[in-house]
Amino acid sequence: MESYKIIISGKVQHVYYRKSISQALMRLGIQGYIKNLSNGTVEVVARIYDDDLDAVLETLKQGSPLSEVSDIKAEVCENEDLIYDGVEIRYT
Repeated sequence: MESYKIIISGKVQHVYYRKSISQALMRLGIQGYIKNLSNGTVEVVARIYDDDLDAVLETLKQGSPLSEVSDIKAEVCENEDLIYDGVEIRYT
């Protein structure tokens, strides 16, 4: 299991993207957080088993009914702040 930092670009703010994604990721058993960034992108930091990475990326690509994802960048990261029971929506 690795921790990943994933940045999603496109029309992903003000379209219920975070809510839809947090629910979808919880159904996949993912733990972590999701938040809007000031540059208009969305950040997901989550612990993901290698076998589940493709499913997570596909979920992020599908987004919400109103979103339009144009790019997804994922990288392995060191993050000890991932002790959650689900996917937390952060407001920062």
